[in-house]
Amino acid sequence: MPFFRWVVTVGVLLIGCSAGLYAAADYPELEQVDLTVLREEPDGTCTVRWTDPYDLVERTGPYQCDPERDPVLKAPDYEPGTNLGWDTGFVLAEGPDKGALHSLDEDDVGGSIEASDQLLLLGLFLTAVGLIGGNIRSLARLSGMNPGVVRRAEQLRETAARTARDHDRAVEAVRRAWRPLHDEAVRERVGRLPVTELPGAAADRLPVAELERNGIRSVRDVLDKGAWGVAHASGLGRREAERVWAAARRAADEVGQDTTLRLDADRPDARTVELLNALRVLVEAGPAARDAAEAGDRLAAALEDELSEAAPGAGWRQMLNAGPEERQCVPDAVAELRTLLDEAEREGLAERLNQASVDLLRVADDGTAGLSARVDFGNRPQEYYALLAEVADDALRTTTEPATDHTDHTDRTDHDRDG
Repeated sequence: MPFFRWVVTVGVLLIGCSAGLYAAADYPELEQVDLTVLREEPDGTCTVRWTDPYDLVERTGPYQCDPERDPVLKAPDYEPGTNLGWDTGFVLAEGPDKGALHSLDEDDVGGSIEASDQLLLLGLFLTAVGLIGGNIRSLARLSGMNPGVVRRAEQLRETAARTARDHDRAVEAVRRAWRPLHDEAVRERVGRLPVTELPGAAADRLPVAELERNGIRSVRDVLDKGAWGVAHASGLGRREAERVWAAARRAADEVGQDTTLRLDADRPDARTVELLNALRVLVEAGPAARDAAEAGDRLAAALEDELSEAAPGAGWRQMLNAGPEERQCVPDAVAELRTLLDEAEREGLAERLNQASVDLLRVADDGTAGLSARVDFGNRPQEYYALLAEVADDALRTTTEPATDHTDHTDRTDHDRDG
């Protein structure tokens, strides 16, 4: 438990003890009266006169006055020309001695009252110290808190991340429609590529003659059979067949890097229509959407880094629950968030991001065999081909498929020998 909570707890306990002590004491019922001091000794021993509030008669008796009271209440200053002074006292309000003077020091009642008062004062003091100190510490902990900045930063981060995701989805739609068309074009080309053009064939490092004698005449034949299929069909050893298949894979990769699509918008099939529709979304959005998405991606990452440190600054509850090291990072993180927000506002980035998202979420034309996309492609084919080349180049660069045989290796025969 924090220090000041302990202080408040102790203070409340002392106040409770004071109340308990006061309640436990057997205090008689008393009534306060004015006392006329007839005679007073230096130690406070007095002879006093008072009016009995019950019998309404004047009574005289000894009493222990307060010797520390103000001198103006003592003779002869109280009533010049007389030897009278003034004090207050208590008389019993019940019992056989009703109306008689009663000293609080009798039966140790005065000591109980004094002890109760001391506990009460100490408890109140500690409670006040704990409350004030706790509030001061809380205010110190809340230093740097700015819920408005954190909330605006979170909203901008979400907008930026959404725009980047929208652009990624649009690009992925193009890539998804392009890949089967590209793979088909590559497959057709490698089907026309003879095994004699495999890498290493010219230097007689590959047994292409043995392959041709066994009906394996094209690179596609090698890829279709796989390494084990080549070994079974040609009688080559396992390692030699794997070298042949690896060479065919490299040749196919080179063909894939060099293959471009030609889109026939006059007699398109369903896959071409899908690709044109996907391309049209990006073409219509234009370079501005791509630039906004890239800026949004960078901004979302920058905001994410600062928001992770500024999170306690989102509210007093989060700030108070955070640890000392977390709170220490909040002011700098909030200041950096404010800088990023100001820069984004100056550049009108939020408006650009929202507009880019609207442009990227336009529904592709799936009706009438993509007529709108086909007409648009006919009007500006260069933009479509440039965008397709950009997406295709990126897809080919990020392809990491290993050059290994993916065919079934379970049917092993006695041809499995080293080449």
